[in-house]
Amino acid sequence: MDLYVYLLLALGMNLIMFVPAFILKTDRLTDISYGLSFVILITLAWFIEPYSFQNTILALMVIIWGLRLGIFLFIRIGKMKRDKRFDGRRESFTKFLSFWLLQGLTTGIVLIPALLFMGKEHQSTLSIGVVIWITGFVIETIADMQKFRFRQQAANRSRFIDRGLWKYSRHPNYFGEILIWLGIYLFVFQSFSNTEKLLALIGPLFITILLLFVSGIPTVEKRAEEKFGNDPAYLEYKRCTSILIPWFRKKL
Repeated sequence: MDLYVYLLLALGMNLIMFVPAFILKTDRLTDISYGLSFVILITLAWFIEPYSFQNTILALMVIIWGLRLGIFLFIRIGKMKRDKRFDGRRESFTKFLSFWLLQGLTTGIVLIPALLFMGKEHQSTLSIGVVIWITGFVIETIADMQKFRFRQQAANRSRFIDRGLWKYSRHPNYFGEILIWLGIYLFVFQSFSNTEKLLALIGPLFITILLLFVSGIPTVEKRAEEKFGNDPAYLEYKRCTSILIPWFRKKL
């Protein structure tokens, strides 16, 4: 099946989920639909495209990531009740719709390397891609759990997290996410022509740009600055701690 068809399906799934989310003014469907969109799309591709062991490994990589993320976000929003990112957006049809369209677009674009590979007759893979994917998955999972547990403690409600992986990076979860999609690209790119390699590269580049410059780090950093900007401890943490790649803290 052509890539543009998968993209249309991704947009369609998110538009369907947008309707009840907007009517009910709920945040419970927004994040869980993100992971599930990937799971549904890659599962569909696995059934449609010719079977191969490589396709199965690739599909499992996406499914495991998508289910883990979807379940985690569903549990998290159940505790939070609402996502502050959507304050002022969930009540606006156009603003809320734009989020869902971006989410569907992201799903279709980020999956380009996987979907392109699954339609290949002759497949060649690199095991280093699986190693990088596992590394990213472990980092993202640990970072998410550490922050979730930190936030569940009443004493930490007005504090910023600076322990665990968060001691070495202000956004270790995003670093893990980037590694996941870079790993998938490296796993499959050996099967592509030069033109296809450039096309497939759009996937990991898109999610990286999104996290670094659009809806990831800038949004979280802005909220942290509003909440902790007058806290000397936070300002020191910000000056001394890597913004993305986990690394030893700088000395003042």
